[in-house]
Amino acid sequence: MSIQEDVEALKRIPLFAKVEPAKLKLMAFASERAHYQPGDILFNQGDSADAAYIMLSGAADILVETPGGPLKVATVGPGAFVGEIGILCDVPRTATIRATEATNTLKITKELFFRMVTDFPSIGIEVMRVLAQRIEHMNVQLREAVAARK
Repeated sequence: MSIQEDVEALKRIPLFAKVEPAKLKLMAFASERAHYQPGDILFNQGDSADAAYIMLSGAADILVETPGGPLKVATVGPGAFVGEIGILCDVPRTATIRATEATNTLKITKELFFRMVTDFPSIGIEVMRVLAQRIEHMNVQLREAVAARK
């Protein structure tokens, strides 16, 4: 893919929809492309967080370690933004991300991400919205798990 194709992909992601194309081009240029095959790990739970990933194509499972082994909590695809919790909170990775099909990503360093949020507060607002949706989804799953035990 070219830089222009990366920019077009970024424009389709709600997180970056309001960012001007010149800034998206800079972001695409400053990002690192990463390719994964089915079964490849983007990062492991517990790893230090140095970057977030934008899924350009493909799919991946989000896995959380439990005493009974890994638990799949979600599947993500094109347009998903993963790994941001670690860089936002400066904590180790909270989950493992494993590709389930051939996957292309843009790896956004912590420094680049914070520069984009500073320049475009709308990105920060969208990140909060995405994180709030994830929390609500996890709350629903917890309620269902508790109800199933009764």
